[in-house]
Amino acid sequence: MAEKRMSRWYFGGLASSAAACCTHPLDLIKVHLQTQQEVKKRMVGMAIHVVKTDGVLALYNGLSASLCRQMSYSLTRFAIYETVRDMMGSTSKGPMPFYQKVMLGAFGGFTGGFVGTPADMVNVRMQNDMKLPPELRRNYKHAIDGLFRVFREEGVRRLFSGATMASSRGAMVTVGQLACYDQAKQLVLGTGMMGDNILTHFLSSFIAGGCATFLCQPLDVLKTRLMSSKGEYTGVSHCLRETAKLGPLAFYKGLVPAGIRLIPHTVLTFVFLEQLKKYFGIRIIS
Repeated sequence: MAEKRMSRWYFGGLASSAAACCTHPLDLIKVHLQTQQEVKKRMVGMAIHVVKTDGVLALYNGLSASLCRQMSYSLTRFAIYETVRDMMGSTSKGPMPFYQKVMLGAFGGFTGGFVGTPADMVNVRMQNDMKLPPELRRNYKHAIDGLFRVFREEGVRRLFSGATMASSRGAMVTVGQLACYDQAKQLVLGTGMMGDNILTHFLSSFIAGGCATFLCQPLDVLKTRLMSSKGEYTGVSHCLRETAKLGPLAFYKGLVPAGIRLIPHTVLTFVFLEQLKKYFGIRIIS
């Protein structure tokens, strides 16, 4: 008899939250780069500027919102993807075909993106707050305070500002991360050269992180601009046109820091997830 471990539905949220604690400064710098109207600073220059202006702890501005986002967005998409995948895997003889993984990843990511939009918007606002003049800063104390204040001051519809972009981005990044991770891991194990160990998890998640970065960057730029705006865009199409005026490369503004953030985040998420599954997962005897 062989024993294997299956993930519990909330492991994805826990693993993503742990990864976010490590990569949050890179996420903050990415938001600053994407919200520049003109390219004035690069990644290192922006990091130095943030530290000089507001101190080292400013690199962790909005961490509570980032964790709130992971426990809504990532928990939802992982729960949908892994629960359905494991259910289908238990009734079939082999792993799911790649196209089914893509479809399931897109559905899970779209749903998670919608659920996580309010926390995502507060996250972007808290990270971007220090760039604004003192009189225009929102000064949210933490994520929950931000959510209540947006609800009270701007209404429930504002909480879901940019939901289309967030959901679309969630679909793309989940296809890149979860579907590509599963497929990469399946291919690596299929060679017979490597076992199901941390090196395999690292290699597979590195590939998945690269795929996710490339797929979601244009949507990520639009989502960030919509969420950090103060009403200058009338909608997604208007934001798309205004961004396009800056040239095609504007949609890939911050690509390097996005990759530097998303690839380590993806690697850490899956390494943490596999360890949670190994030590605390559901035991299946076959």
